[in-house]
Amino acid sequence: MKRVRKETERIKREKETIYVMMKMYCHDKHHTKEEMCNSCKQLYEYSIQRIDKCVFGLDKPACEVCPVHCFKKDAKEQIKVVMRYAGPRMTFHHPLMAVMHIYDKILFNLKRPKKKIKN
Repeated sequence: MKRVRKETERIKREKETIYVMMKMYCHDKHHTKEEMCNSCKQLYEYSIQRIDKCVFGLDKPACEVCPVHCFKKDAKEQIKVVMRYAGPRMTFHHPLMAVMHIYDKILFNLKRPKKKIKN
């Protein structure tokens, strides 16, 4: 029997943010209209799959600050290109989404246990 996790609002928001960023990147770089091209759609679906299988479950951090790197190397490089392109543009096109993404990163860093410095 497959275990189903209830999505938190934060995880739903992260999936929506990834979708918007991927669509923005694909539209601008690959000149698509409504739908994403096949390669962008595959990267988006892979990203969603990774979110769904995250070892942190409902306490999943933003991928950028996650201590576990679950993306395959080539997919990781591709998503970095998308994020570098779409990230700064999110501030103008989707400012609330951008602010909430930054909030999630800050919140995770505040919750993360601090490493003790040995003397």
